[in-house]
Amino acid sequence: MGVSGSGKSTIAEKLAQRLGWTYEDGDKFHPASNVAKMSAGHPLTDEDRWPWLQAIADEIDRVCKAGEHVVIACSALKRSYRDVLVHGRRDIRIIYLNGTQELIAARLAARKDHFMPPGLLVSQFKTLEPPGMDENPVIISIDASVEEIVDDTVSQMGLTPDISRTPPRNRS
Repeated sequence: MGVSGSGKSTIAEKLAQRLGWTYEDGDKFHPASNVAKMSAGHPLTDEDRWPWLQAIADEIDRVCKAGEHVVIACSALKRSYRDVLVHGRRDIRIIYLNGTQELIAARLAARKDHFMPPGLLVSQFKTLEPPGMDENPVIISIDASVEEIVDDTVSQMGLTPDISRTPPRNRS
């Protein structure tokens, strides 16, 4: 979780690869109306977000029921949003990608072809409610390389990669 530009998609995808888990980008669960609204530079309301969050929660439940694992990149900026996603489950962890507004603004300015315009970053920081310790979050500083962030995440979670599902590395 984190604001747009914090590295959610990149880190979630790399973390899933490292662990041999499935990766899903939470953005794919947005209805078209939400994407259109954000593309036009308008922040989403809570009413816009509830169906999106419920769709992600349903996917989490489906994956857990199947005995599988998934890493989903999702902003989950408010406690109430995370409550929809986690809904009391103890087998779900929130990974909070924490960075300054200045660092993230610079990253957004360099990004191309994304529906989230950099101008909405201020509203995301106003909305952000960092996770409380009672949510058992993994808090990760994003002021590092992707590999270091993934290493820190795996270490803090006490996980080990599933070597049997990890694709072989190119040895050239």
